[in-house]
Amino acid sequence: MNGKQIVTTLDLILRWIMRLAAINVLWFFYSLLGFFVGGVFPATVAALGVSRKLLNGEQDIKIWRTFKQIYRQEFASANILGWLLSVVGALLYLNYQVIVNSAGEIIFVIPFIFYLVLFFYIIIVLWSFPLLAHYHATWFQQIKNALIIGLTKIHYTFASGLVVFAVMYFSLVYPGVIPFFSISVAALGCMWFSMRIFWKLDQTPS
Repeated sequence: MNGKQIVTTLDLILRWIMRLAAINVLWFFYSLLGFFVGGVFPATVAALGVSRKLLNGEQDIKIWRTFKQIYRQEFASANILGWLLSVVGALLYLNYQVIVNSAGEIIFVIPFIFYLVLFFYIIIVLWSFPLLAHYHATWFQQIKNALIIGLTKIHYTFASGLVVFAVMYFSLVYPGVIPFFSISVAALGCMWFSMRIFWKLDQTPS
């Protein structure tokens, strides 16, 4: 590798570092703008949407302007989807507590059904927001498509889950990265795997 190639490679790496840091800072800013309660879900979709554009080769986009635009466009739908999944997640947690506290008093099939439902829930959570960032559809269609894609492309589901787990683990070990790279790296990683599927679906004749 000659000097010019080294400089070009370093420039590309620095550009991606700056983009990831910008997406991460914007996620925290817009989450706070919505007091987290109303901001975290549209900010997540915006982070995924910006990542999608970058992965599609739109390298010259204005990240702040694009993030803001997606945040506003998807504010209502992202919150409906996000809070619906949050309520379901809370109910699953309450059921988990009941199962734990009733150990030995319930038949074995109940925990089996619970963990099966939990598995489906995790799949829906992993795929719903990337789908929302790429396609325009109702929240019901997003959930249905998330479950179908997540089950039929299970290896991509596990890969996305591994990305999220790895980022969470690394962030807990090195919390200094959280303000700059945690959300953006997870968003970019999940969107990269999601786009492998979406590109193929978009090329399939209707």
